[in-house]
Amino acid sequence: MDKRKITKSRGRRLRKGNCLLAAFVFLIPLLIVFYVLTALLWPALRDVPLIRELNEYTAHKPDRLFDIRVPENYVPLYKEAADEYGIPWTLLAAHHRVETRFSTMDPLVSPAGAEGHMQFMPCTWVGWSHPSCTGLGKGEIPENVKTDPEAIRQYGGYGLDADGDGKADPFSLADSIYSAASYLAQNGAAEGELEQAIFLYNHSEQYVEDVMSFYRDYEQRSVEYSGN
Repeated sequence: MDKRKITKSRGRRLRKGNCLLAAFVFLIPLLIVFYVLTALLWPALRDVPLIRELNEYTAHKPDRLFDIRVPENYVPLYKEAADEYGIPWTLLAAHHRVETRFSTMDPLVSPAGAEGHMQFMPCTWVGWSHPSCTGLGKGEIPENVKTDPEAIRQYGGYGLDADGDGKADPFSLADSIYSAASYLAQNGAAEGELEQAIFLYNHSEQYVEDVMSFYRDYEQRSVEYSGN
């Protein structure tokens, strides 16, 4: 082979390698600056509507790569509520995981208006006979009515005062968990119709698949929580 051709070929490979190295060295400072700026501006950026919706979508979407273990301090509450209504506690844990990643979603309000740890629409919480309840169920319900157990009984809602503070508050973990247990039980879970109850909780086949996936996982690992 011609030595000049070999030399040119080596020269081209060397120049290509140098270009890649230069690009890599140039990108590192840019990535660092981008990371720092994002960290500094994130508190403001996360309230931008599009970013907020993407963040909340991610919070609801199960992520097997970065799975979250059931918080052990929640397990006794799941079991108490589940025993009260005759449903598996692991079903409540699965719902909590899918709805708000065990209450780590911030804020605990969805773009559609669902509220609290277990994401109830206000009209489902208070009752669809409330005069403002139409459409998806966001309604225009005053806060003092939304947490009033007597008003909820009047309007036929699912909200419960489980912690005994005189309010049925979707932002109270106990109230929200017990209310979800009641809803699921009344819609089929107490009779073993889990998928039916899940679908009525959120009318989405994908939602049913997500909750059932976590439910099966937690059932298999429930022995880990047997001491709670």
